[in-house]
Amino acid sequence: MARKIKRSAPAPSSSAGNAGSAAGPRPTRRKTGRVPGTLVTDFTVQLATLSEAGIPVVKSLTILEGQTKPGPFKSVLQELVEDVSAGTPLSDSMAKHEAVFDDLYSSMVRAGEAGGILDRILNRLASFREKAAEIRSKIIGAMIYPAVIAMVAFTVIGLVIVLVIPKFQGIFRSFNIELPASTQFLLDTSEFCVNYWYIVFGAPVFLIVMHGVLMRKRGAYQYRMHKLSLKLPGVGPVVSRSLIAAFARTFGTLIQAGVPHLDALAIVRDTTSNAVLTDAVEAIRKTVREGEGIAQPMGETGLFDDLVVNMVDVGEETGELDRMLLRVADAYEVQVDRKIDAMFALLEPALLIMMAGIVGFIVIALFLPLMEIMSTLGSV
Repeated sequence: MARKIKRSAPAPSSSAGNAGSAAGPRPTRRKTGRVPGTLVTDFTVQLATLSEAGIPVVKSLTILEGQTKPGPFKSVLQELVEDVSAGTPLSDSMAKHEAVFDDLYSSMVRAGEAGGILDRILNRLASFREKAAEIRSKIIGAMIYPAVIAMVAFTVIGLVIVLVIPKFQGIFRSFNIELPASTQFLLDTSEFCVNYWYIVFGAPVFLIVMHGVLMRKRGAYQYRMHKLSLKLPGVGPVVSRSLIAAFARTFGTLIQAGVPHLDALAIVRDTTSNAVLTDAVEAIRKTVREGEGIAQPMGETGLFDDLVVNMVDVGEETGELDRMLLRVADAYEVQVDRKIDAMFALLEPALLIMMAGIVGFIVIALFLPLMEIMSTLGSV
């Protein structure tokens, strides 16, 4: 059965409005709160489906707003319905909610409105968001198990150092024996952790918090960290290829939507989360603004390898730059998936081996003097 759309009542006259005002103030909408990306992606898919079916934008928004649960996103959709009903373009209304619909989103919708292909643009946008969410969830899912192993390992080792080892220290002192260097090192470490626990546990927390705060701000620290991530063994190639894939996917999707090259590069620059890529895209944009092609400045940045540069060069010559970029994105996303799988396949046993090594060191360091004590007691 088709869903019935409840028509809004006609606008009240001034007297009716005064009466309504007297009855009580209109409830304010909740404008705060974070909107999950999955909600926006689902909304995009559904809006594309309704647009393909020939349903007008206002009616489509009304349907989607009606089936959305109360919360921040419902308030945003209510404002979209009001703005579009009043004649405001959908892209302009979305641009008012930058926390929900970023520059990439509103720019693609604007291009779809201008070309009369909003349904096709929404489908491309939905595909883009789904692909990005798939990669993100894959990385997060792969990190869960190693993170749990590391957390359990450090918790157990910390408890042993703080609670168990000090008891052995009293035993060793009572027998007045000469301790091996490994045992003395372990006892000194335990004593330091017990006496200065606020430094041992507080310093890492402080450093992590400060790192998070500094990484949120555009500056020298953030740039150095992003540049370092590109040079780390094992991690660097994954980060580099993921950045290239994100650039190619975003830039190609924008060009395919009809966004001019300079505007598309500006959107890519503003939406990327990596400062190194931001600077590289800005350098490319400056060169393109002077009338040059895209391939040469891409190669000069040092961030894009020869394969990508050559494919972009071919795309510019044949007029199929968008298709070439999307092919690059597909190829590099497959490489990223494989490298992530390989990296985490090695990380899990590496963590187990490291934990076993630390535990083994503790056991040997404690039992060497114990064996000497038992030997001394046996000879008495």
